[in-house]
Parts: sequence; structure tokens; C-alpha cells
Amino acid sequence: MKYKNIYVAATSQHVGKTTSTLGIVKSFQDQGINVGYSKPVGQQFLDLGNLRVDKDIILFSDLLGFEMIPEIHSPVILGKGATERFIEQPQQYDYPERILSANKILNDTYDLTVFEGTGHPGVGTVTGVNNAKVAKLLNAGVIMVVEGGIGNTIDRFYMSTSLFREENVPIIGVIINKVLEDKLEKVRQYVGKWLDMINIPLLGVIPYDQTLAYPVMETIVNKIEGKVLYNEDKLYNRVANVISGSMIDYNNMKNPENLLLLTSTSQVEKAIDRIKLLEYMLKLEQSPLSGIVITGEEEIDKMTLEYVNSNKIPFIRTKLDTYSSVIKISKIEVKINRHTPWKVQKAIDLIGNNANLEKALIRV
Repeated sequence: MKYKNIYVAATSQHVGKTTSTLGIVKSFQDQGINVGYSKPVGQQFLDLGNLRVDKDIILFSDLLGFEMIPEIHSPVILGKGATERFIEQPQQYDYPERILSANKILNDTYDLTVFEGTGHPGVGTVTGVNNAKVAKLLNAGVIMVVEGGIGNTIDRFYMSTSLFREENVPIIGVIINKVLEDKLEKVRQYVGKWLDMINIPLLGVIPYDQTLAYPVMETIVNKIEGKVLYNEDKLYNRVANVISGSMIDYNNMKNPENLLLLTSTSQVEKAIDRIKLLEYMLKLEQSPLSGIVITGEEEIDKMTLEYVNSNKIPFIRTKLDTYSSVIKISKIEVKINRHTPWKVQKAIDLIGNNANLEKALIRV
């Protein structure tokens, strides 16, 4: 049985487009539908020797078990300088043809293909392949992912769907993502009622899950340009919170875990002593630290290294000062990837438990 293709778009970056797409694809797969995936236009790519694909392709390749073929799964990459090159010589680029060619193969292979959009709806406009134009090329219905709220959510939705209306592309459903628990029913009631007025189905209201915003140590190391001194194999430890060595507050750490300790080399021994006391006071069975970042060039004492290695804690030195490190870490935008399997499963479960996608399945 064949279904109308689905294009997952979002009102802006970091709304949860990839996590929503994961849940959508897995939900259809669990129904026994032969479902494919493609990201027709990508911005951030990975160069894997003879493969140059959008970074999200690897994640979905693992999930669905397909062999990555750039021409099919990532036909257009708008990397750095792409806009300038296109404006200089637009005749050199056949972006729509690449997308249509990939779509033909996918249509011949699958009963339904879920296409993931990129960035906000207008990304790719200069090159003729913004999200609305691509969805029209693919003859796909659009699921729009919006961030939780009421007035602001409706305003952003209406503004963001204007390009799709201009191209006469149907919006077949809305997913409201990252909604605070105490706002779920209110958002469902009022946004749902407004969507009913314009005949667009509300497919799901997804609660905000803080764990999806946790970075891993590898991301932090890259952000602060750190050097891993010990336990590099533990860089996929997740980080829930950052603490300063001089400000470890026992009273506000009733259930501490996944902490990143950030301190100077001269203070790290004292900070570790405070962590040990915390472990004793709260009867913790293991260290609450996911990693330690130190600033400064002083030698590291023996007791600190024993603690670090006995607990297998990644230990990183950065040339930045403590304040600059905190600022850079605070600005990290967390993206889901194959190295965070708990996030993949969480994203799948959130959609599976909180969305009804049946209205988005249109037989053709």
C-alpha cells in the first residue's frame, strides 16, 4: 500500500525536527510500513572518504538499516560558500533535478518516505530549494513541528507556514514540541482549538524532556578546545549540570549525577575532596562526575589522578579561563546523534507515547 510522502519541517532551528522525525519514522515502521528516509537539503555534512552526507543520515541509517547513498539520502548539501557560488553561476547547479531523481528511487523502493527539512522554512531560498519548494517538488504533505506555548506558538506557526501556502503545499498535521508538563493540557486545548478552526490536525503535544538537552563530554571538549589527558574512551558521558569547584553546595544536591566539575588546576585537589565528602554524605555508590575540566598549567597532584582514573572520569585541560569556559559551554546547542542512544530511544518514546500520526497517513 502506498502513502503520500511526508515532509517534516519546523518553525526554526533547535525546535526538535530531528527528534520528531525519529519518532515519526519509527512509529510508521512499527506499523509494518516499508518506510524510507531522506534529507533532501542539508547544511552540516560529514565527509566520510567517498561519502559526503548530511550528519543526520548516519543516525537514520543505523535506525532503518539502509546503506547510505548520498545521491538518494542527501542529494543537496548547502555547505559553507554554497550561496555565493550559486549566485555567481546558478546554471552550474541542478538542485531540483537531484532531489527529483532521489525521490523517484525512493518512491520505487518504499511505500512511504519521510523527508526531513532543514533549518527554518526559508533556508535554501537563494538556491531555489527552500523547504516549501522542496516539499512541493516531492508532492509531500507537511508535518510542522512548533515549540510549545499558545500565542507565540500560533504566531510562529502562521508566519512559518506562509511559504508553504504560497506554494500550495498542504500542512497535514502539527506537532507541538517541548511543552512544560504543567502546560500540556492548556496548550492542547487552546492551540488544538485554533488548529481545528483552520482544519489542520493536531497530531501531538510532546512534553519537554530535560535529558534531551544534555550534552556529552565530547561536545564540551570540542567547544572549549580542550585536551583530553585521561579516560578519552568516556567522552560520551552525558552532562546534566556544570559545577564550580569552589561552589559545591551540599544542601542543593540531593540527587547529584552527571555533573561536570570545572575548576582551576590549583583548586582541583580541594574540589575533589568536596566531591568525596558529597559522596560520603549522600551515600553515593559512584562518583557523580561525568567529567572534569581544569584551567591553568600547574601540575596535577597524585591524589586527584588516582580519583580520576579509579572512577574512569574524562579529565580535560583547556587554555580558556573558567569564566570563558562556562560561557562557551552554556551556548552549546545539543543535537541528537548515533553516539547518544538513550536520546534516540527517548525521542522515539516521546513521539510514540504522545502523538497520533494516523491522520498524517494519506493513501494514494
